[in-house]
Amino acid sequence: MNTTLIILDSISDWKPYYETDSIITASDYLHNEKLSRENLLVINLCSDLSYNSEGYYCSLLAQARKHKVIPYVDVINGLDCNKTLKLQGLVKKTCQSWHCSNPIESGNPRTLEIYFGDCEDPSLKRLAKFIFDQFPFPMLKVTFSDADFSRIDHFRTMSLGELNEAQQTLFANAIDRFSKKIWRNPRNKKPSRYDLAILHDPTDKLPPSNNSALHLFLSEAKKMHLNAELITADDSARLMEFDALFIRQTTAVNHITYQLAQKAHLADMVVIDDPASIIRCTNKVYLKELLDREQIPCPRSHLIFRTNPISFVELSESLGTTMVVKIPDGSFSVGIAKVSSAQQYGQVINELFQRSSVLLVQEYVPTEFDWRIGIIGGELIYGCKYFMARGHWQIIQHRETGSARAGGFETVPINSVPSRVRKLALKATSLVGKGLYGVDIKVFNDQPIIIEINDNPSLEHGVEDKILGNELYRIILREFVDRLNAR
Repeated sequence: MNTTLIILDSISDWKPYYETDSIITASDYLHNEKLSRENLLVINLCSDLSYNSEGYYCSLLAQARKHKVIPYVDVINGLDCNKTLKLQGLVKKTCQSWHCSNPIESGNPRTLEIYFGDCEDPSLKRLAKFIFDQFPFPMLKVTFSDADFSRIDHFRTMSLGELNEAQQTLFANAIDRFSKKIWRNPRNKKPSRYDLAILHDPTDKLPPSNNSALHLFLSEAKKMHLNAELITADDSARLMEFDALFIRQTTAVNHITYQLAQKAHLADMVVIDDPASIIRCTNKVYLKELLDREQIPCPRSHLIFRTNPISFVELSESLGTTMVVKIPDGSFSVGIAKVSSAQQYGQVINELFQRSSVLLVQEYVPTEFDWRIGIIGGELIYGCKYFMARGHWQIIQHRETGSARAGGFETVPINSVPSRVRKLALKATSLVGKGLYGVDIKVFNDQPIIIEINDNPSLEHGVEDKILGNELYRIILREFVDRLNAR
């Protein structure tokens, strides 16, 4: 568990706030080598964070001492106060809506003050969190273009000394929410060894873990004296409160899951899925090249490109007349289609090329079921047979109504999984990393072949835990503990 430490230029800077033992001057922090042996969450509030300043070295030494620090040096180095940040999607709409409802005279700058990812205006909290995710500083003042409110033109860090009374209240409330350990005495119970954040999306229709599984992670963590907490993307500003991050939300590279994995990795947290695994597993093009290079058996396949697609006839010569077309980053059977004619092929690639400039076309390998082999840290943990949905060629059948229907499953003891399947799963994942993976394998003509390696495999109560029960959750949690202990 992290203890919070606040670094100040001078102890007198904390005069307007409640007394706490959590404050220290920059000079004392830099000279106190004993602090390197403590597990700390460091909030650097030095007014000067420029290169070679004391404030800069506080963040640098905090990282060297394996402390969780905000801001960390990579963020300080990357802050260009005149950098233009373009806003998109919901964040852009939020900003423009705010401008329309709060008009100002032309030529006057519009500014927003952000304290630990929060702000005073409730309508701008989404925007504040977005900016904090990009530039995680304790306090920021951002200036918008007065001509186009979809763009931020200027960033500036703020110091305690410049805050007026109203701003001091906003700051105090924000730091209180960010790290409640500063103000509240711990309950009279055995302290948790570590804090684990479990990221999930309550709105996900096909989540990697159902609610029962998520709550089993929480209950088993408590028995192991781990403080595990469910968080969502809206809690991203709190990430530095934790020692480790466990992603139980469908991952993608251009997504909050990757952004938080990268943020946790840069902060030297233990994170599963790690950023490298997300990149390697979520993109089928990358995975195909990796498996081909290492001569791992997988379906015959070709890459086709929007600028120069290969014809159905040409592909059928090597892949057969029935093929499977996939977008590179699809998951849960989405963005995948089976084609058996030139007409079908043309319709499918025209549709899928709207989502990706590169598509993967594979030979169709019909089987009654796919093996799913669960692996963490290079060790086998479960084996399942996922059967095709009735009357369908995939495990999950997506209907035009928006609903989905899945086939059955059979969970088996890991020793009952054919030896060749187990060995192939271990060999394939060794190329990716030491995280948590679910390897999909078909056995065709008595030969196992890799279909996919999933970095965010399903872990559902009543399915993957059918054999091991709650021990499956403890195995995964122990992996976090072992990695944290090793650090």
